[in-house]
Amino acid sequence: MELKIYKDKNEVAEEFSAFFAERTKGDKPFHVALSGGSTPKIVFDVLADKFSDGIDWNNIHFYWGDERCVPPSDDESNYKMTVEHLFLKIDVPQANIHRILGENDPEGEAMRYANLLEINLDRVEGVPQFDLVILGMGDDGHTASIFPHQIELWNSNDHCVVATHPQSGQKRVSINGKVINMAKEVAFLVTGKSKAEKVKTIVEKATGYETFPASLVNPSSGNLFWFLDEDAALDLD
Repeated sequence: MELKIYKDKNEVAEEFSAFFAERTKGDKPFHVALSGGSTPKIVFDVLADKFSDGIDWNNIHFYWGDERCVPPSDDESNYKMTVEHLFLKIDVPQANIHRILGENDPEGEAMRYANLLEINLDRVEGVPQFDLVILGMGDDGHTASIFPHQIELWNSNDHCVVATHPQSGQKRVSINGKVINMAKEVAFLVTGKSKAEKVKTIVEKATGYETFPASLVNPSSGNLFWFLDEDAALDLD
């Protein structure tokens, strides 16, 4: 893994945006799985405001690593957040936006989305391969929507799974660990002091680290990047 530590979340957003712009150069289609959360929100703003002119949005296909089972108009929707902070500001073909239909029956939608990934993406050893998967990490060590209490979903036979938030009981559709680890590159975006303890435990493989889904992110390509601010990296040796 490669640790990239920056002053604050705004610098993380700037540096990751530059990383993203560099990765998307060229004429080939680029398939990326997006994350929800506060840090990607800033990233999308920076991408749209400062990097948009240098990116050929016609080549980029957008997917989501997970989505809450709510309508696309709901404030909790990862899709809605991306529309407001990125898609409304750039010229991207509608056909390049492949959202998880959070308003649909969760089980049926997980099957539909898994099938979409199989059709749209190259498959390696039967697993759809993204060019880049962007991940966040919760204070509890979850990533995508694989939570510690359902860590067995990580190795599910299904490319997409239905997860349940441990506190709210809200259903979510998420890609599984096999899809995450098959990506050509995986990038964590993690900011804030509340994440520092889990970052240390996972990065340094301290006692009990394997109980956190984020610790299972280990792409077979070897290309794993952690974009951290100083607060999130506070406890690292």
